Amino acid sequence: QVQLGESGGGLVQAGGSLRLSCAASGRSVSTYAMGWFRQAPGTEREFVACISWRGSTTYYTDSVKGRFTISRDNAKNTVYLQMNSLKPEDTAVYFCAAKRGVATTQKHEYNYWGQGTQVTVSS
Repeated sequence: QVQLGESGGGLVQAGGSLRLSCAASGRSVSTYAMGWFRQAPGTEREFVACISWRGSTTYYTDSVKGRFTISRDNAKNTVYLQMNSLKPEDTAVYFCAAKRGVATTQKHEYNYWGQGTQVTVSS
């Protein structure tokens, strides 16, 4: 069983940066694709970014391209989301997720989820 724990969220002004971390425990996720999703109040959980198990393939939703970077350190069993040039519309609870197989933008394909970390961007 895989347990995921997010950290690094907080309150930041527009234009600022945050780095989210997702630490996995229970078993190695070095062969798992990993994704970041977010959910703002009253909205559906939406895809943000994902990365293949080797880190060679990444996908981003259009609204974060050029601002966010997903990366992973398999030796540390950790995935990161570097968020730069943050905007108020990035405000949400951010979740990391894991799945076997190829990386995908589809949230229903992810088997394991963390509890989320709140990111609030003030204008």
